[in-house]
Order: sequence, then structure tokens, then C-alpha cells
Amino acid sequence: MKIETRNNSAYVLQMLLFCLLIGFPVFMHLATLPIRLWDESRLAINTYEMSKNGNYLVSFFQGEPDMWNTKPTLLLWLQVLCCKLIGTGELAIRLPSAIAAFFTALALVLFSVKYFKDFWFGFIASLVLITSFGYMHVHGTRTGDYDSLLTFFITTYALLFFLYLENRNRIYLHLFFLAVLLAVMTKSIQGLLILPGLFIYVIIQKQFFVFKDKWVYINLLLCIAVIACYYLSREHYTAGYLKAVWENELGGRYMTTIEHHKADFMYYFNMLTDHHYTNWYWLVPCGMAVGFFIKDEKLRKVTLFSTLIAITYWLVISSAQTKTEWYDLPLFPFLALIVAVIIYTGFNFLKNSTDLTKLFSFNVIPYVFLFAVFLAPYEKIIDKVYKPKEEYAHQEFYQLSYFLKDAADLKHSVKDYYLCYHGYAAHLLFYVNLLNDANQNVSFKDWNNLQPGDMIIASQSNVQSVIENNYSYELIGAVNNVKQYKINGKAEIN
Repeated sequence: MKIETRNNSAYVLQMLLFCLLIGFPVFMHLATLPIRLWDESRLAINTYEMSKNGNYLVSFFQGEPDMWNTKPTLLLWLQVLCCKLIGTGELAIRLPSAIAAFFTALALVLFSVKYFKDFWFGFIASLVLITSFGYMHVHGTRTGDYDSLLTFFITTYALLFFLYLENRNRIYLHLFFLAVLLAVMTKSIQGLLILPGLFIYVIIQKQFFVFKDKWVYINLLLCIAVIACYYLSREHYTAGYLKAVWENELGGRYMTTIEHHKADFMYYFNMLTDHHYTNWYWLVPCGMAVGFFIKDEKLRKVTLFSTLIAITYWLVISSAQTKTEWYDLPLFPFLALIVAVIIYTGFNFLKNSTDLTKLFSFNVIPYVFLFAVFLAPYEKIIDKVYKPKEEYAHQEFYQLSYFLKDAADLKHSVKDYYLCYHGYAAHLLFYVNLLNDANQNVSFKDWNNLQPGDMIIASQSNVQSVIENNYSYELIGAVNNVKQYKINGKAEIN
């Protein structure tokens, strides 16, 4: 009984260590940066309008069904829930992504406890994951985009499938299909892109019993039925939705380049080595080499499984004509498992060394080893997420966003002002909506049609030039490149 109590106490302490080291970088200062242009801002508007109109099936943008963002609405539901609980803002939009990141790391630990009967392999993998620059990044776990939630469901269903193959417990099979369904409901077809890797693993391991289990087909039919019901319902309420899905997500995105996101076949490989995985990429081949030839059969299987998924997923996304830097996010948990193999092997060697156990009543060396391995990468990630700073290339662009964000936080007033902005402005529209909810009466206006008495905010030099060259005005204030004008009338022509 004493042994059991001691083991339970150790497990509680281990999980507390996990929550502290993983939770700190995942959740810290999520709301510091303003809403990002394109996907996050589009989702933020979809979420805002869904929370207002109560239509939880169809996403809307500026009062019309959104036929540009055609992804299913699972993430929107979670964001709406957060908005209802804590209020609409950057934190509510980003919290589902952060929670998904935390649970992805937790899934690695729980898998390790279940399969290896050991906390440390999963803990090492989770630290590798959280200290991956591309994973803890905008359009990853730090912003309100699809990819963090997608990665959680993909990682979960892959690990559940592995456990099902190992012990044939159908509860893992049922949970596998549930996670597959949720992955599709998060980001459509991208939730299925690791399935070729799972199929190849089944063939290599000769686990042909999978094809004889009737519950595989029952669950498959249920998944297809639920997904079909969702897509057909969307088509019923917004005619042309299925055509838009094909053009935005399926054949159109894979076979052609969309929105100028074109790159060569080695784009993701170079992205990993040059930017997203600089701390760990060199240990991936080392982890494979150790994992394939180690005596531990369980480590060999995990290495093979993770390698197949990583390679097949990389090949699929590298073959697509449309490439964006965040498509590689689902790779990170499986690369983390591969890297963890070599670090865990070194950890176990030190832990089980008879020479070291003779020197110490408690062998601290393996834990010092982990501390030394992760100290620098962890410090870099903390520096990245602690009061995150705008990248130099984006500083000027987001000045107006910061200005409106401060106004929404009641740091100054923009009541009865018009915004003059050239181009797509969903990142600004989000704050305009928040400001108008606070009775600030802010709206957009064409800078070619200003009237005497108009109060104007402009940040773009081309728009400011039009205002200053064509109107008589008073400069009310200027913060960085954001200027506030009061229009007195048309400028006199000499």
C-alpha cells in the first residue's frame, strides 16, 4: 500500500511538472498581438457574426453566408463558446487553439503512460513539441486558426489507432473514428491526410485483422453519414456551397495554386530546417536510426509508426500545388515522437547506469541531462511568447490594429470616427464591431467622398496623401503612422 501511495504521489508530481512547463508557454500573453490579417481575422468575423445571429450551421461574413471560408464550423463553435464565457476579444478567439496545443502535448504523455507504462517518454516528446518554433507560432498554436485544433485531432486519432492495433480494444477504435470525424469537422479533407501512413503501417505490420472487424465499417459509415449530413445541410441553406468547397479545399487547392501560395516541392523541408524546426531537425534522422535498431520493440514500433506518418503527410502536402507555411503543423507531434526516441534512450541509459546509482542515493544525472537538453530551446520559446513583439516586417502594417485594439480596451476614444483604408480589412472590421458594440459609432468610408466635419483615421501613406492633397483638414493627432483628421472641406485649387 505504501508503494502504491508513493507511485501515485510521483505521478501527481510528474503531471504538475507537465502542466507547469507546458501550460506556461502555451497560454502566456495570447491576447498581446492584435487579430492577424486573413485567416484569423476571417474566423474572428465568422465567430462574431455567429454569436450575434445565432446561426450555428452557416458561417457569415458581413451579413452574408461566407463562401470564401468554407471550412466546417467546429472551431467557430468553440470560439463562440469562449466569447460567451469570457467576452469577445483576442483571447476568446485564440483560446481554443491554445487549449488544443495543451491537449496535444497531454495526448503524447497519456500515450506514453498507457503504452510504455512510463511518463518520461511522453514528457520528453511534449517538451520537444512545445519548443518547436513553427508550432508555437502565429497561424499555429498562438492564433485563432484551424491548424492547432486540427493537429490535436490528427495526433489523437493516430495514437488511438496505434493502441487499437496493439491490444485490439474496440474502445480505441470507436474513439479513433470520433477523432477522425472531429478532424474533418475542423478542417475538411486535411483531417484525413495522414490516413495513407496508417494504411501503410497496417500492411507492414501485417495487422490484417483490421479489415475483418465489422466495427471498422460500422464506424466508417457513421462518420460518412455525419459528414454528409453536415455538407448537404450547408448546401441546402447556401446553394453553391459544395462547389465552393471543391474550389477552395479539394481539387482546386491541391491541383492548382490558390491565392499565389506557390512554392517548389522542397518548400516544407526547407521551412523545417531553416525556420520551423531549427532546434530539433538534426535529431530526427538520429531518432530514426536509434529507433529502428534499438532492442526495445515498443520504441521500434513507435519510431516506424511516427516515421511513416511524417513522411507520407510531408509527401502529400509537398505534392500539392498550393503551399502555405502552416500546413506542416500536423507534422510536429510525430517529429517530436521521433526526436524523443533518442533523448529518451539517453535518459534511460543514465537512469539505469549501475555506476551512477552507486554514486548517488538518488540518481539525479538523467534529470540534469534533460535539463541541459531543453534549457536553451525552452528559454527561446519563453522569450518568443512572453509579451510577444511584432515582427519588424509587420510593424507598420499593424499600427492601425494596435490603435483600434487600444480603443476597444478603452485606452482612448474613437467615437464617431470613420476609417479610410485601402484593401481587405477583416482584421480592422473585428475591432470596428467591438467598438460599435460599445456605442463608439465607427465605420469605414471612401476617402474620395469625405464631407466637412468628418473625423477620419488613416494609416496608409497612399490614403493619407489623397486626404492631405485633396481636402482642407486639421490634424487632430498622430501615433506612429496612424493619423486622425478633421475634414473642413475640399482643398482650394490654386
